[in-house]
Amino acid sequence: MARPKKKLYIRTFGCQMNVADSELMAQVLGEEYELTAHAEEADLYLINTCAIRRKAEEKVKSLLGSLKFLKQQRPQLLLGVGGCVAQQEGERLLAAAPHLNLVFGTKGIYHLPELVGRIARGERVVDVGLNRDCPELPRRAWLPGTFQTMVTIMRGCDNFCTFCVVPYVRGREASREPDAIIAEVADFLAAGGQEVTLLGQNVNSYGRGLAETITFTQLLRRLNGLPGLSRLRFATSHPRDLSPELIDAFGELDALCEHLHLPVQSGTDRILKRMNRGYTHEHYLEKVAALRRACPGIALSTDLIVGFPGESEADFVQTLDLMRAAGFDQSFSFKYSPRPQTRAATYPDQVAEEVKAERLARLQALQDELTLKSHARLVGQEHEVLVEGFSKRSIEELCGRLRTNQVVNFSGPRELVGSLTRVVITEAHPHSLKGRRVQGLDHLVSVGRSA
Repeated sequence: MARPKKKLYIRTFGCQMNVADSELMAQVLGEEYELTAHAEEADLYLINTCAIRRKAEEKVKSLLGSLKFLKQQRPQLLLGVGGCVAQQEGERLLAAAPHLNLVFGTKGIYHLPELVGRIARGERVVDVGLNRDCPELPRRAWLPGTFQTMVTIMRGCDNFCTFCVVPYVRGREASREPDAIIAEVADFLAAGGQEVTLLGQNVNSYGRGLAETITFTQLLRRLNGLPGLSRLRFATSHPRDLSPELIDAFGELDALCEHLHLPVQSGTDRILKRMNRGYTHEHYLEKVAALRRACPGIALSTDLIVGFPGESEADFVQTLDLMRAAGFDQSFSFKYSPRPQTRAATYPDQVAEEVKAERLARLQALQDELTLKSHARLVGQEHEVLVEGFSKRSIEELCGRLRTNQVVNFSGPRELVGSLTRVVITEAHPHSLKGRRVQGLDHLVSVGRSA
């Protein structure tokens, strides 16, 4: 008789990449541990951290402090911190938290069974080597009903933007072999999957350093041909590496969704140069125009930093001007946060916090206007929707996502979750849409572009 598995609880901070890394942690520990949604019953509690912004790092350290009580209640509990903060802090994190058993970096995930075995024998372990291998793992098994997945295709970054800690905590770029990626996606589709999101710190530089000569767009074309793939997405792209070949793919590949997240960070050439971004205000808008020519219905989202060192009011106004010109459907905006090891943290002309806060409020108000305008254009249109679950406001309503990535709430039977249907957009709101389901077309939506 098989021995019952121990309980694993994972608390995740940060972006899609971290969510995918948490899934990877559960996968590599799957022989001995099974996931639980209840922290109080865990035998192993892992915190997967993000160091992109100081606020996220502070949340992690606060949580770690609060777990002293849980550890006192359950001394046998094994507690580990992984991810970018762990990579950054290493031994300091272990020294600051006597109740902590394990600190493992971004490449330590692949070696978790060994590391957990060591702490189970009483060791306190730090493993933050960036030179460790990231071997291919056994092929994944998906739970019944899983219709969306994220597939990591590369790790690390070679760009060294002056504000960004990623190259220091995730290492240099390394791409997975294309055959392994394609096999993983094919297995997911064979299990009934619908939507795949490809992940990497800079996915459009995928392929560098591989034995097989392949570009990111060529990988997309190979995946697009897999039977059963309804939707293909990816994140995140660097504008400098957005090639004409990739732009054209948005108008040519049926499965590739009409949505692109293209972080601009700032709208002024002077600040873009200080950020080491490798493009200008004009070049960025030229790529936006090319995308709209190739795929007229494409939706664009972006990342924006306000209050970067040396940013003047005139610089900030140019960022607002770029937002209007690009017509972003959505943006993720943040106050600049100095990060360890980055060049920008040493710049002498840091912007005052109150100025950052005021500019962020103005920027987000503009984005709310742009988003509402974008949503209003959809009213009266019929769109394909992948039903993801229930509305946040009511379990009587379903919630789904258009191919262009907007969220729509509508009435329908719960059996639709995980399937494609068609919805007429009836109302536009600042953060979501309201719709009416078109009866009789569930499960019959043809794969490819929406009307």
